[in-house]
Amino acid sequence: MTDQEVRYWEEKIKTMSHEEMATLWRFAPIGHPLISRVYPLAEKFKKRFKDLGGMTPEISKKIGW
Repeated sequence: MTDQEVRYWEEKIKTMSHEEMATLWRFAPIGHPLISRVYPLAEKFKKRFKDLGGMTPEISKKIGW
C-alpha cells in the first residue's frame, strides 16, 4: 500500500458507521487491507469496530448473510 492509501483508510476508519464496519467485516474479500492481519490498518479497524460494539446480534440481522 502506498502512503496515500494508508492515509485514506485511516481517515475512512474514523468515519465509518457501525453498520458499514460490520458489513465490511462480514463481506470483505480475502486480503482486504482493513481485515487482513498482514496490514497494520487491521488493528485500527478492529479496535474501532470493537469500540462501536462489534458484531451484535441486532447488526448481524440487519446486514444479513
